[in-house]
Amino acid sequence: MPYFDSSAITLILWAVIGYGLGSIPFGMVLARVMNLGNLREIGSGNIGATNVLRTGNKTAAALTLVLDAAKGAVALLLARAMTGAEDAAQIAGLAAMLGHCYPVWLGFKGGKGVATFLGLLLALHWPIGVGACLAWLVGAAISRMSSMGALVAAASSTFLMVFLGRPDAIIMGIFLTLLIFARHRTNIARIRAGTEPKIGAKST
Repeated sequence: MPYFDSSAITLILWAVIGYGLGSIPFGMVLARVMNLGNLREIGSGNIGATNVLRTGNKTAAALTLVLDAAKGAVALLLARAMTGAEDAAQIAGLAAMLGHCYPVWLGFKGGKGVATFLGLLLALHWPIGVGACLAWLVGAAISRMSSMGALVAAASSTFLMVFLGRPDAIIMGIFLTLLIFARHRTNIARIRAGTEPKIGAKST
């Protein structure tokens, strides 16, 4: 993390704002508006874009992906623009990630955080975000599993921060990586068992 130069009140304020933005469940909102059913009863039961895709509606899945990514990016960029402080920006981004994964509105049972994670990295430093997106594409293309792409992207993110000029964000990167792996623990178990669903599958 960067040096904490901002006041505690400023950091707490942006943590609350970031969490609030991150906790908006766009997947569930879009599924309801577009009459796609209850995401909790479809596929993996997750609220993210991958599970929205299992409804068969690619438009809804794409919108969910973009909006979930925007949550993290907007939180970080807004804090950076309003305060000019990198500590507040990173706190807001981390809080948005936590809001997506553990939204109070859904009993703290949210998404896996992949789109929000990638949006955060793009806002933090776009070369790192692009590198993580490419890592996701490679992992997902080879395995045909969205979860594998997420794990590859998460594992590479901290190294990208080191090599692409953002060592001040290493702690943030480690936290995000551990959170992504923790949120994918059931996927990891299914990958090992050979039962993880492929991209586009309508069933678990």
